[in-house]
Amino acid sequence: MFQYVIKRLVFTIPVLIGISLLLFFMLRMLPGDPAQVLAGQMATPEEVENIRRQLGLDRPIHVQYAVFFSRLVQFDLGRSARTQNPVTREIWARLPNTVLLAVVAITLACLFGIPAGIVSAVRPYTWMDYLVTSAALFGISMPVFWLGLMLVVVFSILLQWLPAGGTGSWKHVILPSVTLASFVIAFIARMTRSTMMEVLSQDYTTTARSKGLKEEVVIVKHALKNALIPIITVVGLQFGLLLGGAVLTETVFAWPGLGRLIVDSILARDYPMIQGAILVFGLLYIFVNLVTDLLYACVDPRIRYD
Repeated sequence: MFQYVIKRLVFTIPVLIGISLLLFFMLRMLPGDPAQVLAGQMATPEEVENIRRQLGLDRPIHVQYAVFFSRLVQFDLGRSARTQNPVTREIWARLPNTVLLAVVAITLACLFGIPAGIVSAVRPYTWMDYLVTSAALFGISMPVFWLGLMLVVVFSILLQWLPAGGTGSWKHVILPSVTLASFVIAFIARMTRSTMMEVLSQDYTTTARSKGLKEEVVIVKHALKNALIPIITVVGLQFGLLLGGAVLTETVFAWPGLGRLIVDSILARDYPMIQGAILVFGLLYIFVNLVTDLLYACVDPRIRYD
């Protein structure tokens, strides 16, 4: 397993290089002049040209990428064009908030999605199954930003139970984490239902029941254990998406995370901040996928990493 981890980490290097290459050139295709945005509409052409020279935007694009990549291999993401602070410092200040939101959301998704999928699979085509599948369809179809706004209206404005945004206490985490978890709960519930129904129809499940084992033992020890690998795959992929896909949720709830930082940086055409934040997201996603692959061996000892 150690050799497998080392091999995966080595393969991470060309992936990150590819991400940096695509990200760098795609950002330069965005409309708008970063120097003009930073200088303001009332700036003179000389002022705009000075800012462009300070940012290095007057150089050929391949030279700009060479400078960016040379700093990247030294773990230097540069300075923000908007705040002049080191990009690394800005990211480390926001990263814990995004990770906290994603961890709480994926925990809620597992606590509600997996049991709902099991109940739906054990009682197929009953009112409980129809209730779970309808709720899952609602959760998958609901736009995240609309659900977040409706939760703010109900729980913050009408009932005044929870704060509408910001951070500071555990109450501030509830609404954005529930909003972020809504889609994942539905996705995990549907995957758990389909996987469990397939496992419950296998011969070894029928044999376990014929031995006189309790239904709870058959479901948990035999069926769920063999259905965990697809569920773990979905949970791992969704957790990686939560880390990088909380942009709308963080914007709606004014949550000071990386997603909101990216939105503010895009509006300001802050290339160094956008590049650094998305590279961090890519690295986190790769790490989550690696951990997910390693969990397979913990669930099924027959899996070997050669």
